[in-house]
Amino acid sequence: MKISGKCHCGEISYEAELDPNGLAICHCTDCQTLSGSAYRTIARTVVDGFKLLKGEPKIYVKIGDSGARRQQTFCGDCGSPVYATADEDGPRVYNIRVGTIDQRSELKPLRQVWFRSAQNWTQDLSDLDKIEKS
Repeated sequence: MKISGKCHCGEISYEAELDPNGLAICHCTDCQTLSGSAYRTIARTVVDGFKLLKGEPKIYVKIGDSGARRQQTFCGDCGSPVYATADEDGPRVYNIRVGTIDQRSELKPLRQVWFRSAQNWTQDLSDLDKIEKS
């Protein structure tokens, strides 16, 4: 699926080709901290399936438990997380932050990863009050 997206302020924009099986919710504690939320929803691209159209994201390199270095990118103006990818040369897969994708309403996660770190309240939100606008 071809998609387009941008950060909140529009200073960074991109287009990408998604891996149809690469939609997931990540509950790892790094994603919780880096997103400022209980989990992060990601859409994986095909290899080299990401093209930056406008802007230059800021990069923070996170070192995982495995020792792998991952670039966490975000807009230096509005702070929107945009994608993560390997911090190495060669072909890359990009994990795009679904909230920045224009077609996000068409995407549904297929799995939850790092579920052992999930906040217990995230699994059933059906009992919460629903307010259309706030």
